[in-house]
Amino acid sequence: MLSHLTIENIVLIEALTIEFQEGLCTLTGETGAGKSILLDSLGLALGSRAEARLVRKGCEQAQVTAMFDLPPTHPVFVLLQEQDLRCDGGELILRRTLKSDGRSKAFINDQPVSVTLLSQVGEKIVEVHGQFDTHGLLDPTTHRTQLDEFADVKAQVDTVKQAWGTWINARKTFTDAQENAEQARAEEEFLRQSLEDLDALSPKEAEEDELTSLRDRLMSREHILEALNTAYHALNSDHNPVNEALRAIDRVADKAGDDVNEILEALERANVEIQEATAQIEHTSSSLSESEYNLQEIDDRLFALKAQARKHQCTIDELPQKREELAQALNLIESGDEALTSLLARANQAKKAYIENAEILSMKRKEAASKLDNNVAAELPPLKMEKASFVTSVNDLEEDEWGPHGINRVEFLVATNPGSAPGPLGKIASGGEMARFMLALKVIMAEVGSAQTLVFDEVDSGIGGATADAVGERLARLGTSHQILVVTHSPQVAARASHHWIVQKDGTTENTTTNITHLSTDHRREEIARMLSGAKITEEARKAADKLLQHNIAA
Repeated sequence: MLSHLTIENIVLIEALTIEFQEGLCTLTGETGAGKSILLDSLGLALGSRAEARLVRKGCEQAQVTAMFDLPPTHPVFVLLQEQDLRCDGGELILRRTLKSDGRSKAFINDQPVSVTLLSQVGEKIVEVHGQFDTHGLLDPTTHRTQLDEFADVKAQVDTVKQAWGTWINARKTFTDAQENAEQARAEEEFLRQSLEDLDALSPKEAEEDELTSLRDRLMSREHILEALNTAYHALNSDHNPVNEALRAIDRVADKAGDDVNEILEALERANVEIQEATAQIEHTSSSLSESEYNLQEIDDRLFALKAQARKHQCTIDELPQKREELAQALNLIESGDEALTSLLARANQAKKAYIENAEILSMKRKEAASKLDNNVAAELPPLKMEKASFVTSVNDLEEDEWGPHGINRVEFLVATNPGSAPGPLGKIASGGEMARFMLALKVIMAEVGSAQTLVFDEVDSGIGGATADAVGERLARLGTSHQILVVTHSPQVAARASHHWIVQKDGTTENTTTNITHLSTDHRREEIARMLSGAKITEEARKAADKLLQHNIAA
């Protein structure tokens, strides 16, 4: 409930803190005293449109703070947690500042937030019903949710939502596969030719580096062979220094004796090494001369591989993987019809399940709508609206309008005169009629919705006597489960209140302020007597006030 409302520098209010209570709370006062300012102030804290005119004359800034005590399980705390906002227990503080130039800032529990979020939070905790402020049930987008809560079909709503998600996912899987298959069929000839080309080329992993290395070797082959040939002839020449040395030493070996043996052994070892080198030169020359590769073949293959890589927008080393992708795409074409048939069957089955559950929900909604209409109709005559009618319209949507909430459009419609076609509540009813329609609805749907505080303005417009008393009785009944704030000119309604405040103007013409006072029992008697008789309070008016108050106590 709303526990405190603090207002600073709003129009005629300089500084004011109101401590509200549970049950039915009425605010009374003479016309022009400032009751509408209180509602404007509360609306500002709840995220309503900010207007510079609300700032008190001569002030730079106005501020409104609304403090609420809510159960920790209230749905608003889920919203706040989703926005990563800190929440302490069940206390919630909404604050709005407004500059004289029209700029405003919003805060929740002293944390800055957007006005949009402030408004979303406000709509979850307070409903305002009257001539100018319309939230909650007056918003057509909430009517389906309100009817579902009245019908107690949350489990079925959840089932439909889940069935919708399953169908949408299955339908998307099928359409995606169908698009891929159609694209593959359009490219089938290209895919087959590309696969044949790659199979004919048979690219291998890391082939580019291997071919480049081999090409570099082949380009240097002539130089290598020439060097090998020169070395070979040098080692096999008649003027080979080792052979000449051997012959020279050998001629004098018998005369030199053991002194040249070591020289001969060294020269013989050198000669053996030369012979081995010569043999290796012959082998290497033969290998290069008889290689199975030639430079032209290597260049041709590198060119072909690069052409395929450009065609498929990949590297040469990625061509083997590209070949596998082409093969898989062709396989999808060949086996795609069977897969598509299976996916389509799955999507159709999901759609069937959604329709079955949505139709069950639709039937329950229509049954609940009839019950709601009858219950509201029974509430209207005592509210001096016996000629009015209330209709809960539950229409079936076209398939392209179906959604996670089912196949229905729900709207609350009213007609205020016999024979006239029902229309939207906000367009057909006057301010007072609108408030009484909403009162009748809230009496029937007392436990529906998350708003713990209901505000009624103009609820007693144009009525009196027994009708006003009927309004008061229903407001008091609502007050047993909700906090009800009512701005009223009706003594019958004021007498039904659990708590009563009077709004008054004080001060001079140049410096007028609005104040609000919580009335004791004696002061309530005087205020209700004033409401009955006008400016001059008579003893008869006081006795009538006593009677109304005693009737309230007895009730």
